[in-house]
Amino acid sequence: MSARMGLWIDHEQAIVVALTDSGEEIGRIESNVDTQSRRHDQADDQRQRALTGHLNVYYDAVIDRIGEAESILIFGPGEAKTELRKRLETHKLDGRIVGVDAADRMTDAQIAAKVRQHFAG
Repeated sequence: MSARMGLWIDHEQAIVVALTDSGEEIGRIESNVDTQSRRHDQADDQRQRALTGHLNVYYDAVIDRIGEAESILIFGPGEAKTELRKRLETHKLDGRIVGVDAADRMTDAQIAAKVRQHFAG
């Protein structure tokens, strides 16, 4: 698929917008990661390793979805966007990244509009 893709991402979900010659497609990827888990039977570093492992699986699912894109715009709150960028570097896909921006929570329609606007200019 030759597409321009934008995604809003945090540790809970990613909203992926693909712009192709045939139109626009919006998809959602859930992380299924409980970042607020407080299991007292594990040490902090053990919890952090488990969280990192779960997030890497999530980021790989996002990469599977956007890996064929010719251009990728990443935005969202917090650290997920920069963590995904680093993961894209390990997959040798960082050359396709056209921007990494901070953004608050947005509706799917706002996300799609931001992606359309970015690639229209």
